[in-house]
Amino acid sequence: MEVVIPYQPRPWQAEAYNDLDRFSVLCCHRRSGKTVFAINWLIREACTKKDSVTAYCSPQYSQAKRVAWKYLQKFAGVIPGVTFNTSELRADFPNGSRLYLLGAENPQPLRGLGLDAAVLDEVAQMPRTAWSSVIRPCLADKRGKAIFIGTPMGRANLFAELVHPRTQQKGWMSKTLTVHDTGALPPDEIQALRDEMPPEEFEQELLCSFDAQIKGAYWGRQMSDAEKAGRITSVPYISDLPVTTCFDLGINDSTFIWYAQHVGSEVHLIDCDEFTNTGLPDIVKHVQAKPYIYDRHLFPHDVKVRELGSGKTRVETLANLGMAASHVPNIPIMDGINAARNLLSRCWFDRDKCFTGIEALKLYRSEYSETKQVLSNAPRHDWTSHAADSFRYFSVSYQDRPAGHRPIDYSRQRRSII
Repeated sequence: MEVVIPYQPRPWQAEAYNDLDRFSVLCCHRRSGKTVFAINWLIREACTKKDSVTAYCSPQYSQAKRVAWKYLQKFAGVIPGVTFNTSELRADFPNGSRLYLLGAENPQPLRGLGLDAAVLDEVAQMPRTAWSSVIRPCLADKRGKAIFIGTPMGRANLFAELVHPRTQQKGWMSKTLTVHDTGALPPDEIQALRDEMPPEEFEQELLCSFDAQIKGAYWGRQMSDAEKAGRITSVPYISDLPVTTCFDLGINDSTFIWYAQHVGSEVHLIDCDEFTNTGLPDIVKHVQAKPYIYDRHLFPHDVKVRELGSGKTRVETLANLGMAASHVPNIPIMDGINAARNLLSRCWFDRDKCFTGIEALKLYRSEYSETKQVLSNAPRHDWTSHAADSFRYFSVSYQDRPAGHRPIDYSRQRRSII
């Protein structure tokens, strides 16, 4: 029996279906219909291959339930014999195939499953490990396929890496579709959006710009000013000056470190590091192996808290590893964010060594409620948080430096090396 699914592809969608490769990256503007496109692709894959396993992954499980679940029910619900498991966000097809909806914050249910096809939606908001450690291995034995869809959100994320040239290899395709390419919105609506939206938001959401400022970004304007002023450039290490490090220590997630030098009234961010699932001894060893002469190693205030297992504070643990730790005063988050705003006007960043940190500072933002259309008072916790928290601690410490620790004016030396 022939079944007609109530889906009429838009012209760009029909063309994209014909262009797909094993791994396909589609950077599409907001409201282009990319999620509808992806769900129908997965339904087709589930219908055409018996006993297949397919998966749709959003940055968060709640997003998958709120956005994709209704599309899955609408388009797959017309197929006789399809059943839906609401508690597991799963569709079961009469040919034995299954389609799962998941959140990237917990893709672990896929472990042990062989995937025939997967979709990663809003990839810029996902941790890289959701793809590299979980979904990609699941596709291996079946030589499964994947589609990455989303809208830009800066450059230091998996989606930006996939959209740009390194994906131009066998088995990969990449396509960017702005609002002028898809025909999804009429010209008068496009003009209305241009008139009503902030320019940076229009560029990001509708023109697929990877360099536009982000809605709700705490330091977007300050980082844009730094870029325009040429303060994101090559910033060499000055061997005559000490280096200050500032840590955001992760227990179950990332640890981030900034490396800074005080040069007269300027602050030079010369390097940064990020570690995942790495023990403190290995992190300290890595820091000590760098060719820098250090004056202070700054840590958040909870470095003084005693751990239940060892009974020691991390200050003591660090001292045993040969690193003297200084703790940063515990002040409200928004006060720290404001301290960073004030400091950023005098900061210089090494574009290459600090790339990840720079992008994190550009993207660090408050949580935004799509339903209420308002920004919250709390920062969004995602991959940017660790670099941002570390920089926030550093900014607080800059205001709190002890007497005698003020930087000497080395502007003459600086001019001689630039």
